[in-house]
Amino acid sequence: MRIGELSERTGVSRRMLRYYEEQELIASRRCANGYRDYPEPCVDRVQQVRGLLDAGLSTQTIRRILPCLGPPGRIDIPNPTPETIALLELECARMSQRIDQLTRNRDAMTAYLADVRKAAPAEPAA
Repeated sequence: MRIGELSERTGVSRRMLRYYEEQELIASRRCANGYRDYPEPCVDRVQQVRGLLDAGLSTQTIRRILPCLGPPGRIDIPNPTPETIALLELECARMSQRIDQLTRNRDAMTAYLADVRKAAPAEPAA
C-alpha cells in the first residue's frame, strides 16, 4: 500500500511515517516510480510504534525491542539478556511515573471543573 493509505488506516501523518522509516521502525520497498510501498503488516507495526511512543519510549528503545514485538499488545523475547531486562524494567518504572503524574493532573482538572460548575450561576429554566 502507498503511504497515503497507510496514513489513513493508522491515523499517523505521512511525515511521521517517513520519520518512522528513517528511524528504522518500519520498512517499505520503492516502486519503479519511486513511491513507497508498504506491506499489510505495517498497519499493525505502525499502531504498535505509535502506542510505544505515546507511552514515552524513545525511538532508540523501540528499535531495540521491535524484533520482539508479536501481535499487538505482546512482547515476546526469547532468551532476554540482562541488559534487555534492565531496559524494560527501566521503561516500566518510567511509565509508572508518567501514569502517576497524569493521574494527579487529571484529578486536579476534575476538581477544578467541579469548583467551576459549583460557582457558575444557574441557568434560568425555559
